[in-house]
Amino acid sequence: MVDARGRIITALDCGREEALALADSLGGAASWVKVGMTLYYACGPEIVAAMHERGLKVFLDLKLHDIPHQVRGAAESASRAGADLLSVHALGTSAMVAAAREGVEAAAADRDERTKIVAITVLTSMDQEALGEIGVTLPLEEEVSRLASVAYGAGADGIVCSPMEAARMRSLLGDDALIVTPGVRPADASLGDQKRVATPAKALSDGASHLVIGRPITAAPNPREAFDAIVSEIDSAL
Repeated sequence: MVDARGRIITALDCGREEALALADSLGGAASWVKVGMTLYYACGPEIVAAMHERGLKVFLDLKLHDIPHQVRGAAESASRAGADLLSVHALGTSAMVAAAREGVEAAAADRDERTKIVAITVLTSMDQEALGEIGVTLPLEEEVSRLASVAYGAGADGIVCSPMEAARMRSLLGDDALIVTPGVRPADASLGDQKRVATPAKALSDGASHLVIGRPITAAPNPREAFDAIVSEIDSAL
């Protein structure tokens, strides 16, 4: 059996009060939440502590992308703030990813467990046409593979990709890699601004380790019921 509750990361892309209310409503059911730039920039490290107080692990999705020196410092700060999982952009080069790893290693002595790093490959809102706008001519799947190999080889613990690339990434990176997939939608949910999507059960069966799910849970009339329904959908399929 798949531990569905431990695989779902609920995306709290909202303001502080709404985020805390959502965390409270998911208490005892969920294991993970995602704190992205909108929420972290508004609240700072205290929002991470608030989630930990509610028994939730935090994927701090800041998508760090800067010169290696800056990213090393930012990753260390994010780790000291309590991030359990931290995102960086694979486009920042192997040197930048390695610097992020150095940053979380520097903070590890003060933590029970080192912050894990996942590298963004190609955003799930992008397609081949969007890649062409920024000068990337490789087929999308090849670009994802190229960036994943660079980042994982430089010390990232895994990558972020669409669920459509999960099987290929699992084959490429092996059993130990974290493969985090946004763009996951239950069978009856709208796609929103996502272009490369799959159902939760499909993403997990293809090799995803964690699923980032936002609006199908957070915009539901009863987020706890929506979360539980997704867990049931996964359990019945797998």
